[in-house]
Amino acid sequence: MTQSQEEPLVGDDARAFIGKVTSEAEGIVVKKEFQRWAAAVKDRNPLYFDADFALAHGYRDVIAPPLYVQYVTLGVADLDQLRPDGIPGGTGSGDIPLPRCPRRMAGGDDMTFYEPIYDGDVIRAVRTVTDIHEKKGRSGAFVLVTSTTVYTRQDGTVVAENNASMIARP
Repeated sequence: MTQSQEEPLVGDDARAFIGKVTSEAEGIVVKKEFQRWAAAVKDRNPLYFDADFALAHGYRDVIAPPLYVQYVTLGVADLDQLRPDGIPGGTGSGDIPLPRCPRRMAGGDDMTFYEPIYDGDVIRAVRTVTDIHEKKGRSGAFVLVTSTTVYTRQDGTVVAENNASMIARP
């Protein structure tokens, strides 16, 4: 077969995922956990540890580091539950049927933060696939899958949004 006659990397079963919710999860923000996370990434911002400092800067209490919002809804995965790329199975875009492209890797994230999150907030994450298309790069053809995850607080307030891409290669 010539290049123009090759079977496409993206089939109808994969295209059917566009516009679909691929994962939903919920978790509770816990101060001790986000403070441990901040310390582990060496971010000792007093907004995360000192209530008086946070109050003086317009917050009602210490706040979680913004990037922590992604971890609130994650469960715990055993090593044998990880795919070869290190991502737990069943997390969304990695489960899209792309049989000709078994190698998966993160392609990037673009996070937008709208509101702080506090101890006790219940965060809901909903990921929707926004696009799937084949592309050609210097090293050949690949599939780019994009998705949006919206994080909302228990009162319905959107606190953050993540536009992410995943690359699948033959």
